[in-house]
Amino acid sequence: MTRDIVLEARNLSKQVSSPEGPLTIVRNVSFTVTQGESIALVGPSGAGKSTLLAMLAGLELPSSGDVVLAGQALGALDEDGRARLRAERVGFVFQSFHLLPSLTALENVMLPLELAGREDARAAATDMLGRVGLGARARHYPRQLSGGEQQRVALARASVGHPTVLFADEPTGNLDTATGERIAQLLFELNRGSDTTLLLVTHEAALAARCDRVLSMDAGALLRDVAGAAAHTHA
Repeated sequence: MTRDIVLEARNLSKQVSSPEGPLTIVRNVSFTVTQGESIALVGPSGAGKSTLLAMLAGLELPSSGDVVLAGQALGALDEDGRARLRAERVGFVFQSFHLLPSLTALENVMLPLELAGREDARAAATDMLGRVGLGARARHYPRQLSGGEQQRVALARASVGHPTVLFADEPTGNLDTATGERIAQLLFELNRGSDTTLLLVTHEAALAARCDRVLSMDAGALLRDVAGAAAHTHA
């Protein structure tokens, strides 16, 4: 079965100025991702992983090259166009949960749906909180939740709109091993259950190995693109 390409990096480079002169953070990276794939971006700190992720999601613009996300070239869109595409097609999970402290767990998950004008926001958010095991915590505020619970709320918020691509930047980085394992399990369940493409940055070899493909970066360049352990079980 041929899968549609949902994400393409075309010769992506990112340079920033520094006191020592121009600094290349990402250098000439190209690859494609098909629908439903799970991809891990690995490499040492400072390799350019998070910057690459930000460019793939349209949060940062490349110095050269382009990203095609869900059939649209991000370079051809203005700021509003990129924001609209993200709202419709993309979910995000970060290391530091990024929940709004003044909203309950349920309201945090409802937020992207309300912004999209969905009338079923409350019902859909309630259902998604139940799927991540937090139905009983719907009325709690972030400060009343543990780190693992906050990350599950963040994951529910990222997944509730059934995004084409879910970007996760060190999603288990702030969590203990057992809690991180629960989050990882949920990420892959949502990836498979919704046919959502998962692209995650991680330092954890075991988490990376569970993905279909592992992209290794160093000094801004893509060194390797190999099948993860998960690819062999899908055959």
